[in-house]
Amino acid sequence: MSKTLTLIVLLLMSLSPMGAQTGAARHTGINAKKPVFGAACRLCPWGAMGQVVKDAMHFYDYDVQICHNCNAAAAPVIVSEAKLPPPYRKDPNVSVAMAPPNTPGLGPVDFGATALQFMCSAYNGTGIYASQKPMKNLRLIAYIQSPWYLVVAARADTGITDLSQIRRKHWPVKIFAAANDAMVKEILAYYGLSAQEITAAGGTISQARPDRSNFDVIIHGGFMTTAPEFDVLNEVSQKFNLTYLQLPDALLAKLARGPQISRGTIPVGMLRGVERPIPTVVRDGTVIYTRSDVPDGFAYDVARAMDQHQDLLQWTNQDFSYNVHNVWKACDVPLHPGAARYYREAGYMKPAHREAAKASR
Repeated sequence: MSKTLTLIVLLLMSLSPMGAQTGAARHTGINAKKPVFGAACRLCPWGAMGQVVKDAMHFYDYDVQICHNCNAAAAPVIVSEAKLPPPYRKDPNVSVAMAPPNTPGLGPVDFGATALQFMCSAYNGTGIYASQKPMKNLRLIAYIQSPWYLVVAARADTGITDLSQIRRKHWPVKIFAAANDAMVKEILAYYGLSAQEITAAGGTISQARPDRSNFDVIIHGGFMTTAPEFDVLNEVSQKFNLTYLQLPDALLAKLARGPQISRGTIPVGMLRGVERPIPTVVRDGTVIYTRSDVPDGFAYDVARAMDQHQDLLQWTNQDFSYNVHNVWKACDVPLHPGAARYYREAGYMKPAHREAAKASR
């Protein structure tokens, strides 16, 4: 190949989409102090966390690049496999301003935020990741408090005060819930119900957006946020008078045996009409996580930034908080050695836990 032809080929490669992505990717990454953070929409917990991380890391001369569509169940896969951000698709549930296109040319995702249960299940290859190989290269950096509550309620005008009435009175009931959700199935089964029986009796079970104005019962878990998948709780409690239902203790105990689920209480006033503490089950945690091959110094910087700038958590659209007693541990996912070094220096990790962290190297 002549020298002139070689130059032409190289020029064409640089102008091609693949070449442009490859070239642009060199401008992001940890070494360039422009790490790519896998997040979600700006209204969502992972998106809000992405902004906190970006602001906190700015104090240490990092310019964190946020991927706003590295979300849903694919999030741990994107981090584990150091994938490029997926192609942009308009989120039908939020505005473009809330879920904007990513900056062109982002390189592979270096770290990110996801739900505690997603990270734990991905690491072990269980739950929704049961068909995939366990992602044993995932590593925790920080576990941030982010409370999730299970809420069960009925429209007051239905007269429903207990879910047992549905089967006993054979009402064609309209339930706002995810029919395939394991927790919803467990709750219905306790009362001798199933999605099939409900629809066969003339009822419905759906969580389509139009159903928010046409339901009898709602079974829904969520954070107290305006994220599109969780804002239904605030919406329906403002639009309708609700009777909040307390599930039987035996059922709550059974639900609490699920991964990353525990017993808890809906506090008075959390939603309009909640005028007594209501025992329920809860989940907790939005995690900041990465891979085992990420440099120790970077993981150390992220852990330090989140600790020394905890104040940023209180000024988000989420109910985030920092707990020094458990920021460094989450299920059986190993703590990144760099983050472990920071927590040891800060005095948060007890001696017994330090040895466990060393074993995760």
